[in-house]
Amino acid sequence: MDRVTVAALQQMKRDGRKIVGVVAWDTQIARIADRAGVDIVSVGDSVGVNLWGQSTETEVTLEEMLVVCKAVRRGVTRALVSCDVPFGATQEGTEASVGAALRLMKEGGADMVKIHGLADAVRAMARAGIPVFAEFHGNEAPAGKLVEEAKGLEHAGASLLDFRHSGPAAGPAVARAVSIPVIGGLGGGPWLDGRVRLAHTVIGYGAKWLDAKTQTYVNTAQLSLEAFTALCADVRAGRQIKG
Repeated sequence: MDRVTVAALQQMKRDGRKIVGVVAWDTQIARIADRAGVDIVSVGDSVGVNLWGQSTETEVTLEEMLVVCKAVRRGVTRALVSCDVPFGATQEGTEASVGAALRLMKEGGADMVKIHGLADAVRAMARAGIPVFAEFHGNEAPAGKLVEEAKGLEHAGASLLDFRHSGPAAGPAVARAVSIPVIGGLGGGPWLDGRVRLAHTVIGYGAKWLDAKTQTYVNTAQLSLEAFTALCADVRAGRQIKG
């Protein structure tokens, strides 16, 4: 299959074909998702909270994002790889954000970068030739205001939008108002041009899924608990272990 490009994603919107993205942080999960046919593998700064036990997403550094971006890049051959510019770089100003984005592309192998929807930073990155996945949030704001925000980000040069907490009123309005794809991360819905989901949520990976009531596509945590329990039993009984 051909590599997914920004232009291909924008054509999918025009054709009315939904875009599928997953958030991943390691080579193996990225390779499996890529093989399944996802269109975007997003390397999220949520890695600190979801994988490393950090308390907030703001703790992740640029150097750490480079490590996970490189890991995902090694596992992906078809999908487009997007990588988050970490909070620290965005707080240092536009110049630092552009510098971080360039490193994520040149050193990390990202095809595009994702930042929180700061129009000035989007504009500067676009001028530097960096494709931008701009994130902004609904948070019960009026649909008209969100439409204007989306148009502003598109005008600034964003290639895609990650519209979180869009809702069934503002979501469709924003998707219709701009020509670039509007993808839904947290709190998205089928009214957008596509969805992005944490790979760990899709497969129920992580200790929190042992007791969770939320439905996932598979509960890897429960299967892993059963496997480790069986391993303990075999070793303690003096049996040969599997694998």
